[in-house]
Amino acid sequence: MHTPPEVYWILGSLLAAASLGSVIGFVLSRRYPLHPSVENLNARIRSWWMMIVIGGGALLAGRIAILLLFAFISFLTLREFVTQVPVRRADHSALFVCFFLALPVQYVLIGIQWYGLFSIWIPVYCFLALAVVAALFTDTERFLDRTAATQWGLILCVYCISHIPALMTLRIPGYANRAPLLMVFVVLIAQVSDILQYVWGKLLGRHKLLPALSPSKTVEGLVGGILSATVFGALLWRITPFAPWQAGLMAFLIAVLGFLGGMVMSAIKRDRGIKDWSHLIEGHGGMLDRMDSLCFSAPVFFHLTRYFFSRE
Repeated sequence: MHTPPEVYWILGSLLAAASLGSVIGFVLSRRYPLHPSVENLNARIRSWWMMIVIGGGALLAGRIAILLLFAFISFLTLREFVTQVPVRRADHSALFVCFFLALPVQYVLIGIQWYGLFSIWIPVYCFLALAVVAALFTDTERFLDRTAATQWGLILCVYCISHIPALMTLRIPGYANRAPLLMVFVVLIAQVSDILQYVWGKLLGRHKLLPALSPSKTVEGLVGGILSATVFGALLWRITPFAPWQAGLMAFLIAVLGFLGGMVMSAIKRDRGIKDWSHLIEGHGGMLDRMDSLCFSAPVFFHLTRYFFSRE
């Protein structure tokens, strides 16, 4: 797979931003030693370095590396999800199907570009098979809760996330060999929207949005973050097959859906009595804490792009 030159520019910009953040973090740590907020900021910056290097390395390495990276991300997020939901011994076979059949087959289907089966493998065949496998063990205690949790985790962590590398399968006129840029676009907008919602919330936040789900979210932060991400997406139109207004509209949808996805995942965490899905990523929580917005935005972005811009 040919690496578009824009990928180098974007990675260079991200590394420059991370370098600037590291300098600011260092200065703040010298001025305010052992301050919790400063330590948290530096932990987040170190994690961003790791994510940029790993993600950028996969982009430069090519298609197989990208598929392997997202398959591994799906594995980690699914593992985080199932550790926080009710699971009994009778569910082990269903979980085996999730991790060692449904997940790898989903990414193989993307690799061979079999859209027809990729789009229904999990929501149809695996969805039904998981209930059958669980029922075979005749453990009926909380059967509906356990089966629904397993199915929900598989849909979110494998099916939804797999739509990010699936963008490489799209055949868009005048956009040959540039599909990796679509992945960069959707991931970048989702993450930038999260960051800008946090920044605007700290600067202008006065009115709590949904305190029962996310005490730090404010109306001002949400509006400022989504509008800023929309403008940012419109400015990135050259790396997409979209016109500037289309890129802005897509960015708006990604930001809104990302917020909704984050709220749904926060509701699940509150139900389970946890703050983060895990402590895998320093300063950020778990892998699912970083991917929650993409669980909702990536599938919609994929299908809108395929329907309106692909020649398939």
